Amino acid sequence: MGIDYSYEIFVPAQNVARALSELAELAPRTGRRSQTTVTLPGGDQVVLPFTSKFKSGPVDCSTSSTLDLDTTIMFGVDDDTMRELSGIHEWERDERGRVAIGYIYLTVRFASWLHPDYASLDFTAAVTDMSLAFERSASIREVFTDLTAASGGVCCVLDTEKDTLQICWLNGEPVQETVPRSRLRELPATWPAQDR
Repeated sequence: MGIDYSYEIFVPAQNVARALSELAELAPRTGRRSQTTVTLPGGDQVVLPFTSKFKSGPVDCSTSSTLDLDTTIMFGVDDDTMRELSGIHEWERDERGRVAIGYIYLTVRFASWLHPDYASLDFTAAVTDMSLAFERSASIREVFTDLTAASGGVCCVLDTEKDTLQICWLNGEPVQETVPRSRLRELPATWPAQDR
């Protein structure tokens, strides 16, 4: 059994379609791409270049509380961790020097466990090497904090399966703060109120 580190992004619930569209922009542009049309709560639809439970095709989440996706995301090779990994795996780079890493499993919770007016996007590494890269790579952290910002997110945390969490983004600012896991429950009090 390996380790399963994850980045979790919290966005206003009405921003889920925006967050998924921003995520789609991080998918590889070459090769065969799966197309999955997702119907979100409220009826909005978004077409994504990912699979859901390893299948393409329509996914109706209009009455669901979660959405599961199997993603492949492009990351820069801008730090020692990513350079080492790309050498081991001999990943092909795109025209911007990025490499595709997948699968990264995404669970979208349309009402997060922290606050019902916010959704969460929980990206979990598939293997131990990837988990360690999640923890060590500034390039990977930047992709997730940039995605948080582009999605109008309020918080991004890295969970390394310890008694602490790393806060990477909070209320419009990148941060690097390690806090007790219990502190996460206090953060929604600092988030803007959402109109339902």
